[in-house]
Amino acid sequence: MNTFDPDALECLAAIVEEGGFERAARRLSITQSAVSQRLRALEAQVGTVLIVRSRPLKATSAGQLLLKHTRMLRLLRADLERDLKELAPSSLRGAHEEERISIAINADSIATWALPALNALAGQGLPMEIVTDDQDFTHEWLRQGQVLGCVTTLRQALRGCRVVPLGAMAYIAVATPALARQKLADNVLTAHNFRDITFVAFNRKDDMQSEFVGKAFGLKRVTLNQLFVPSSEGQVRAVLAGWGASVVPRLLTQPLLDQGLLVDVAPGCILPIQLYWHCWNLESDVLDALSLALTRAAAVALAT
Repeated sequence: MNTFDPDALECLAAIVEEGGFERAARRLSITQSAVSQRLRALEAQVGTVLIVRSRPLKATSAGQLLLKHTRMLRLLRADLERDLKELAPSSLRGAHEEERISIAINADSIATWALPALNALAGQGLPMEIVTDDQDFTHEWLRQGQVLGCVTTLRQALRGCRVVPLGAMAYIAVATPALARQKLADNVLTAHNFRDITFVAFNRKDDMQSEFVGKAFGLKRVTLNQLFVPSSEGQVRAVLAGWGASVVPRLLTQPLLDQGLLVDVAPGCILPIQLYWHCWNLESDVLDALSLALTRAAAVALAT
């Protein structure tokens, strides 16, 4: 089997992750011409094209395989760094940009329990990159080899991966007291008035709002008037500004409910979303540390 030049592999990864040759060159501190030369040499060695020159740039199937291999090498280097830190702290150099350990976490978890879970690892210098997406789609990043692990709603383990249940995040429907009084009879959301209020969703992939309404009122098909704000905290700020109601994590809104700045417009209606941690099934201290940190934090923050 061919041995691939690590610099060429990281060059390929930089082109894809940065979205272009010029940005890859800046990240690697080399010229754009050198980036092109490394890619051509790697493509010649593999015997096929690795990058589709489209907008945005994307890896071919062969390129995706090499990207996954590159990220495995990063994981091995991160494990080595941790071991060396214990044996010879003075021998450690600073982590390079290209040695980032990437994981995908849904935005609501980032906004509530997941970031505090990773404080210790960040403090130890682990070069993390957190990719955010809807919880129903984060596993696609793992399936494509773009990250080492993900928090997702998918229960079944992906091929070559292991899965750990994290618990359930509780979602509730909230609005400002003023909006509830203006739009909802008795300040309560019902099967007859939910169309009278605008819902603030995360993005067009987010079906949380319609799923909540459908389950709360036993409706099979739900059409909502929606606005889109691609941030969990942004959704809450939009609700506070009176844009509409939103179905968001109770963890995120409980302090605002306690202060009376928001009200639960569907009392007794809670939508529990089960979350799972998936990661590559490899022997790795770094992966084990990530898994332990996330599962411990989830056990405290999420319902079992």
